[in-house]
Amino acid sequence: MRRDITVSAEVRETRGKNEARRTRRRGLIPAVVYGSFQDPVSVAVSPKELLQILRSSTGYNTIFNLAINGGETTPCMLVDEQRDPVRGSLLHADLKRIDLTKRLRVSVPVTTEGEPAGVKQQGGLLEVVSRAVEIECVPDEIPEHFVVNVSELMIGQSKRAGDIALTDNMKLLSPPDTVIAHVVALRAEEAPAVAEAAPVAEAAPKAGEPEVIKKGKKEDEGGPAEDAKGKKK
Repeated sequence: MRRDITVSAEVRETRGKNEARRTRRRGLIPAVVYGSFQDPVSVAVSPKELLQILRSSTGYNTIFNLAINGGETTPCMLVDEQRDPVRGSLLHADLKRIDLTKRLRVSVPVTTEGEPAGVKQQGGLLEVVSRAVEIECVPDEIPEHFVVNVSELMIGQSKRAGDIALTDNMKLLSPPDTVIAHVVALRAEEAPAVAEAAPVAEAAPKAGEPEVIKKGKKEDEGGPAEDAKGKKK
């Protein structure tokens, strides 16, 4: 969507890591402008102004004016960026010139509205599967987002990309059967199994433990015992 926003840019005469560091110390970041069958131009822009655009309701689909000092003023979109992995701050940006008369491919966010009947009446759960669809349209007709009403959905029913209402000048590029949201049944919690008490087996003798043999007092039926020499004691 086109916005009445103008971002100023300076032409960078030199490139390289040292030049990029000097640019960032001045509160700017290096960027490249390309597209519309024109030569790429290396520029320096304000990261704060680009972040304001990204945080707006139109985000990456925002078309703004880039005013290059001593050069062109052209409609642009932010198509790629490099961020600091720790701080999340912008380090570099790729800007694309936009021809307002030609159709372009964009990804548009999708939101849902309403409470599904399958949630209220059947105790189901609404799951949002896809949060954006791709369309083709002219730059001035890029929508901020699409809204899909899910109020009538019952368990097992869904809303798909083909159900989104588009204007005559828009063309859906995402597969029409792409699921946007559906209502699913909640899984019943399984009752914990009650472990049956196993009968306690009699304790067996441990391996390696000598068996105790009970000896009684043996009575000799044949009189007094003899010693090794056969003499009676």
